[in-house]
Amino acid sequence: MNKKDYILGISSGLLIGVLALPVIRAIKPEIYGKFAFLVIPFFLIGTPLGLIVANYIGRKISIIWQIGKFGVIGVLNTLVDWGVLAILIFSFRKYLNIDSKDLLIAGIAFYSLYKAISFIIANINSYYWNKYWTFATGVAKKTKAEFLQFFMVSILGFSINVGIASYVFKYIHPIGGLNFDQWGIIGAAVGSVVGLAWNFIGYKFIVFHSPRS
Repeated sequence: MNKKDYILGISSGLLIGVLALPVIRAIKPEIYGKFAFLVIPFFLIGTPLGLIVANYIGRKISIIWQIGKFGVIGVLNTLVDWGVLAILIFSFRKYLNIDSKDLLIAGIAFYSLYKAISFIIANINSYYWNKYWTFATGVAKKTKAEFLQFFMVSILGFSINVGIASYVFKYIHPIGGLNFDQWGIIGAAVGSVVGLAWNFIGYKFIVFHSPRS
């Protein structure tokens, strides 16, 4: 690990901790009230330590280091997605008296709008972190072609993520006594998990692929 890795590892840990707070508040308000002060320090310390382990293993199995960075950014992107989603749910309810399950248009719930916005923001975040850190090759690439590739991969990821999350939220009734805020995060989780493998393959072998000389 070099200086850049340490700085970005600490920065990503800080962002993960901050964004985890509204997610925890949505899922388990009682846990948020008791342990919110521990969340940021936990990720601020734990993320760089996890990267150190991945880097050590990566000396023997090179792809492990890349997967380790992808995993950290995957967690960060997920929490950007879920965190923005939770913030939108809370803000629209508090200031505009609009609930996430209220209909926006043509049978589409406001939740789907929130999820689309949160995914787009997370996707922009994903591009820059993965381009300049996870899959950085030091090789200048054609920016327009790369953006087009990223756009194409992301559109499919967007469809998978938002479509599955919206389906779970709208058509599957909350189980285990969960409320709609909690179920909304569950829907986001299902969409994120299903799209994870596609994201890694698409980013590594299509968007940020560096041809061998």
